Amino acid sequence: MKRRRHEKIIELIERYDIETQDELADRLIREGFQVTQATVSRDIRELKLSKVPGSKGRQKYVLLPPQEHQMAQKYVGILREAFVSMDCAQNILVVKTVSGMAMAVGAALDSIGWKEIVGCIAGDDTVMCAIRTVEETKAVMAELEKIVRR
Repeated sequence: MKRRRHEKIIELIERYDIETQDELADRLIREGFQVTQATVSRDIRELKLSKVPGSKGRQKYVLLPPQEHQMAQKYVGILREAFVSMDCAQNILVVKTVSGMAMAVGAALDSIGWKEIVGCIAGDDTVMCAIRTVEETKAVMAELEKIVRR
């Protein structure tokens, strides 16, 4: 039953711009599924749905394709808004941010799920990322540069 419901959720979000859990629950009920808001919330989390900008200023749920370095739009926004500069010291990436935003940037970098990043430590305006190797540090810097300069 859960698998069929998940398949129907994916079908519905691809067909309609669904902004809220209530909208999704209503659509599922119309399709013959008996769901509660808690069930829909759990399904959204299990499917790893993300919200992205839709039409007319609204947001909508989407299933992001599973790709290495794929991230939700919210993390891109945080990185672009808070990023000031970056440098490296061997395999340590140092990211300077707008004052007060280092923790948000560190959380965004952790959430991206780059396998190269072992972990991040954040202060007020600086994030230090431990990266496995010097070569991987350069690769992460190149990827981060692409994200913040788009």
